Amino acid sequence: MLITFFRSILLYILVLIVMRLMGKREIGQLQPFELAISIMIADLASIPMTDIGIPITNGIIPILGLLVMHLIISMINMKSIKSREIICGKPRILIFRGKINEQALKKERFTINELEERLRGNNIFNLGDVEYAILETSGQVTVIQKPEKRNTIPEDFNIKPEYEGIPYDLIIDGKIMNKNLQLIGKNVEWLKKQVEEFKMKPEEALVVTIDGKGQIFCQKKEN
Repeated sequence: MLITFFRSILLYILVLIVMRLMGKREIGQLQPFELAISIMIADLASIPMTDIGIPITNGIIPILGLLVMHLIISMINMKSIKSREIICGKPRILIFRGKINEQALKKERFTINELEERLRGNNIFNLGDVEYAILETSGQVTVIQKPEKRNTIPEDFNIKPEYEGIPYDLIIDGKIMNKNLQLIGKNVEWLKKQVEEFKMKPEEALVVTIDGKGQIFCQKKEN
């Protein structure tokens, strides 16, 4: 039992490292070759994890081999557009200028119901509101609405909003984010003064953030 326990931990760490090296894509954004490798890695890890009669190297070596294969294919994709099209495929337009492309649906084995489901996932409930719908190589559907159906933006009214930047976490679970403080040109003493205005100490804060306009959000930990 103890051997199985440690084998499981070792294989878990290995799979975690391999998946980390493969990149940060979400499951729904994996290319076909990435999904195939991920499934194979999970299968290879599960066999020696449960059967101590199989040498653990029988799982480690194939997993490392798949990692090398993934890195090679990724490199080929970056270097060659033609290879990228062969390995990953090409995006396909399902709706073109407001009209459903039936041939594209048949080639991708997509039904009207599936198309409507994907549109609802993009908060679009009427086919008539869509100008373009593109099936990406990852399987996601990108939607461009008709001009009159799109949400208005400040540019439509010749308004130029102020630059907002991005918010930075300054404290998380009572721990000061020193790197973020350096990015905004502040120090720990400044942060302590800001937190004191909320009647607490840095170590008592659940989260402290600052946005591009200098506004600070602070929440105290529950006792």
